[in-house]
Amino acid sequence: MNDSEESGNYEKNSLSLTGSVAMGTGVMIGAGIFALTGQVAEQAGGLFPLAFLAAAIVAGFSAYSYVKLAEQYPSAGGIATFLMKAYGKGTVTAGMSLLMYFSMVINESLVARTFGTYTLQLFDAKENQYWVPALGVGLLVAALIVNILGNKFIGTFSTVTAAIKIAGILVFAGAGLWVSGLNFDGVGVTERTSGGSFLSAVALALLAYKGFTTITNSGSEITNPKQNIGRSIIISLSICLAVYLLVGFAVAGNLSIAEIIQSRDYALAEAARPAFGQWGMYFTVGLAIVATISGLIASTFAVSRMLAMLSEMKLVPHKHFGMPGDIQKHTLVYTVVFAITLTILFDLSRIASLGAIFYIVMDMAVHWGVLRHVRENVNANRWMPITAIVLDAVILGAFLWMKASTDMLVIWVALGGIVIIFAGERLFLSWKEDDENDNEEQHSAHHDTA
Repeated sequence: MNDSEESGNYEKNSLSLTGSVAMGTGVMIGAGIFALTGQVAEQAGGLFPLAFLAAAIVAGFSAYSYVKLAEQYPSAGGIATFLMKAYGKGTVTAGMSLLMYFSMVINESLVARTFGTYTLQLFDAKENQYWVPALGVGLLVAALIVNILGNKFIGTFSTVTAAIKIAGILVFAGAGLWVSGLNFDGVGVTERTSGGSFLSAVALALLAYKGFTTITNSGSEITNPKQNIGRSIIISLSICLAVYLLVGFAVAGNLSIAEIIQSRDYALAEAARPAFGQWGMYFTVGLAIVATISGLIASTFAVSRMLAMLSEMKLVPHKHFGMPGDIQKHTLVYTVVFAITLTILFDLSRIASLGAIFYIVMDMAVHWGVLRHVRENVNANRWMPITAIVLDAVILGAFLWMKASTDMLVIWVALGGIVIIFAGERLFLSWKEDDENDNEEQHSAHHDTA
């Protein structure tokens, strides 16, 4: 199977360096920063802005493997293609690809609940937490309808809203820093800060950067990929780091750590109150709503596209259930149903935690595949994937240790999910192999008879 077949024969576009940077930053800078700032502060205490810096370093080492793979195997097949080149078309490739898929679905539910949380800041229903999942589910259904109606609107809408949300976040950060008088007394080691809690916060903050994989997934569409993929990722990560640091210091300059933690699900809106008053809060909430709506619509398309590609690559089972339309229309429905389930069952903290665990496990598999199987093919320095694996292992270990003492349910759900995914894939691929062998035997017997 060639790369075009692996990618599902989707239409290709020509992306310049500027276009790929815009795409990467547009995906990374979005709804996640509205939800993750408070979650990271809860873990790292006063050092939470530095947790975003440390996460950028981890993401930088992680990006090396993806860049090398994308340069050698430019394809819209994304993570699945990279894993297949390293591990072959088997259980590891299928299972790890699904971990990436579900980490993206988890991110959708994170965005959906963030939409509900920030929207409630405009009304007196803040204490009625049933509205948070209800609003999140409503947004997911709306995103499904928009995606079914067509892709041209999605592209235009995403481009416009990406500019609005990035400009708006920069306005918020700049104004917040100005009003605070550049007073960052709350930034530093606090009673909540420890080595383990800081590393755990880095694992969460890494979610704000994982969107760089979108650039490598578009390797076949980027002009001069051998130069521009790496440049695009470096520039995108640098821009995102600058924005996240500005936001972090702006929040720290207007709220105490205790206030940030108390309002962790809507920290940016709360930080806008002392800085700008009620209208500033409205501005921030409006910005969060734009970011969540645009991010979820674009994400739903990307995630369903990934599942459709996995289906066409025969790595996952697919059932029509009587639905009309092509495979991606069906995977849109599956994706939204999964996201709705998570939105209803889990709060923001647990959703973010599950996403971090799934993503880091998959990320380590990519680096191990480069190190052990395709390092010479992609001309990679062995120490870069080794360093990336070590960094991933350290922050994941710290994160699991913290969760084991505070919320063991997250670990059990993550472990159960991983076991189900890999056991299910093992059974499916074994069944498919047996079925193909039976078909070959029947064809051979028919040929001999003839």
